[in-house]
Amino acid sequence: MAVRGSVDLYWIPLGAGGHVVRLSGKVFEASSAWMRRRRRCDLFHSALIVELPEGRTVIEQAPVPDLHGRRDRGVVVEGPVVSKLAGRFRLFRYEIRRWNGGEIPDLGFAVGDPIRVTDDASIAARILELVPSVPALVWGRDERRTGDMWNSNSIVAWLLVNAGIDVGGFSPPPGGRAPGWRAGIAVANGTPLARD
Repeated sequence: MAVRGSVDLYWIPLGAGGHVVRLSGKVFEASSAWMRRRRRCDLFHSALIVELPEGRTVIEQAPVPDLHGRRDRGVVVEGPVVSKLAGRFRLFRYEIRRWNGGEIPDLGFAVGDPIRVTDDASIAARILELVPSVPALVWGRDERRTGDMWNSNSIVAWLLVNAGIDVGGFSPPPGGRAPGWRAGIAVANGTPLARD
């Protein structure tokens, strides 16, 4: 009998649970749309939920809320926000969680049904194994010159590509954009992408 497993992708509006992130996202998108002479889009943050016989695990990038309880939150990687120098301070750090039995605080705001990435337990297990290997690049920067910033979407795309998943068919809800998605693909493939 085959082992059962699944991976679901969720698209959550950027800043769904916090006013500061929502406002800064709107400012970023307005300036990006103006510079590229395109219409404004809704911005989305992605997260994964992995189901295996041993339990449910959430994978998400989030700000570091405090210096305690890292293990309780399933933190396996930390990285700097804005610059490596600023990353010395907790306010300018992010964490990547592989949280068995954990939760995604803004999951209730997810748009549409989750996207089933795979029903293959071996791929689901591979994604979990890969999480500690995600590059801790500077959030909001393009250190690898991919033409896109590194953020939560980059991390999810990086994990899926490295697990052997074709991410070509995954996109945020209509009218939405997922900055960082292309960076994750490019870094996983080791190939810079052309700029828009």
